[in-house]
Amino acid sequence: MEDRLLQGKKILLGITGSIAAYKSAFLTRLLIKAGADVKIVMTKAATDFITPLTLSTLSKHPVHSDVSSESGWNNHVDLGLWADALLVAPATANTLSEMANGACNDMVTATYLSARCPVFVAPAMDVDMWHHPATQRNIKQLESYGNRVIPVGVGELASGLVGEGRMAEPEDIVSYLADVFSANAEFNGKKILVTAGPTYEALDPVRFIGNRSSGKMGVAIALELASRGAEVKLILGPSRLQPEHSNLECIRVESAQQMYEACVSRYGDCDAGIMAAAVADYRPSTVSDSKIKKKEGDMSLPLERTQDIAKALGASKKPGQILVGFALETDNEVANAERKIKKKNFDFIVLNSLRDKGAGFAHDTNKITILDKGNNIRNFELKTKAEVAVDIVDELASKMNL
Repeated sequence: MEDRLLQGKKILLGITGSIAAYKSAFLTRLLIKAGADVKIVMTKAATDFITPLTLSTLSKHPVHSDVSSESGWNNHVDLGLWADALLVAPATANTLSEMANGACNDMVTATYLSARCPVFVAPAMDVDMWHHPATQRNIKQLESYGNRVIPVGVGELASGLVGEGRMAEPEDIVSYLADVFSANAEFNGKKILVTAGPTYEALDPVRFIGNRSSGKMGVAIALELASRGAEVKLILGPSRLQPEHSNLECIRVESAQQMYEACVSRYGDCDAGIMAAAVADYRPSTVSDSKIKKKEGDMSLPLERTQDIAKALGASKKPGQILVGFALETDNEVANAERKIKKKNFDFIVLNSLRDKGAGFAHDTNKITILDKGNNIRNFELKTKAEVAVDIVDELASKMNL
């Protein structure tokens, strides 16, 4: 199982004119496998070693290599603002010199000067070029700007010489980035419980009562928390989703009772809980051991209440613990959400309205309003569920004073 070490991270990969550029294809694949969204800029010289077509196919984004073109000129600033990290790999001696001295001759250096995110460089050159005082001065200059230099490898170089100067292997670069992001994650040391998906309440061995929840919203929240350092316990109802992250434990359940038991047994050890699951309010009073046969006339199905998971956790909440609820409403949305905050002891609630196009179940988008127990209300635009997860986790970080 591939660990999603960089889940949701936006990595801008800058490729320069070194023979090590051939490794950029492998590096791109590994970054994507680690959960990152990868966009690429190249120098003209880099395109002699690996084609933009190869890299755009792997990254599924356009690749920019000409800063003087309309697309390059318009994108070098946007890309520098988009990225969570700029990674220049391979970084030639020439590019290191330009970066250290503020030159702006190509897409990589132009984007570098526009970037507001952390910058990583993975040098690649021959052994004597690496040890030259000018190169070492440029390395120190870049580090003085706060840039991180990924250590070079030792081995046979393109010249046939053996020594320092090899670009770090793609696997080592991905691990280096993941370690830095993990060390700086604001949820480090925090345990968060998240519920997601529907519940299925059995009628007989083949039929159940359920709802249309896909689990996408809760899973997106769990992955966002994990990518920001939290130890996440995801209680996931029946869903086709297969969330993976090294910081995430996924506990599969089916019924509301199973979800209740999983939450109650774990919430006490957690710093916060986010109740994003669409849990059934009712279940059949009796469950048939065999398939119910069709008969003449109508069928009456007696139902009983399920345990209210959120209310139970709210009642057991300890000082300092945070509890977040969800409300999917069709009428009197805000008033109903405010009542739920008080009734279930939520710190804040995420409100969806089925009146909003693109919100609710079965969509890749959502439109939310966040209400807290201090009567503060924040409205958000329609966004992807991954983007909505960022807003919700940001609100949680604020409530936890992180």
